[in-house]
Amino acid sequence: MAAAVQVMAEHGYHHAQISRIARTAGVADGTVYLYFKNKEDILISLLRQAIGRIVEKLQQRIAGLERAEDQLRALVELYLQELGAHPQLAMVTQVHLRQVDAGIRREIGDIMKPFYRALDDVIELGMRQGVFRPNINPRIARRMIFGTLDETVTAWVLPGGKYDLASLAEDVVDVLLYGLSRTRAAEAPGRGEIPPAEVM
Repeated sequence: MAAAVQVMAEHGYHHAQISRIARTAGVADGTVYLYFKNKEDILISLLRQAIGRIVEKLQQRIAGLERAEDQLRALVELYLQELGAHPQLAMVTQVHLRQVDAGIRREIGDIMKPFYRALDDVIELGMRQGVFRPNINPRIARRMIFGTLDETVTAWVLPGGKYDLASLAEDVVDVLLYGLSRTRAAEAPGRGEIPPAEVM
């Protein structure tokens, strides 16, 4: 799977032939088929592994955190740290996964469900604790949080990941928690400047 990530990141999903993946992995083409049915199976497997790892680490990290703000911060930090530490995987998830057919996209949706449930749990806790407004639409809130993470990673990986992705975590959490309100922003502690490569 590591070889598949490398090949897909460098050549794109559609040009990532099994033979090229096998050559990069240092095995015969037939060996790949002992473990995977086809290239699509490799893609689904590596995504399942990546998301599974993130969800497992997240559960461990938030186990002792009682406040929704702290859980949200842990989630954002972990997601950016994981993809920031694996830029080739980030290229595959942010760019090449968008080129697959509808059937694979449905499987990807199923794989993402544990992470979405983790988001839903944080949102529900925040609503119970009064951190988030009680009348927000949880589904829209989940899309907003994940969409912000998704775009942050994409804006980092496309130019070549030239700065520390995890360093943006606190800025992302700040906007997610306090929005664009001038009043709340004035009360919040100061944040660092956005890296030059992020300015568009």
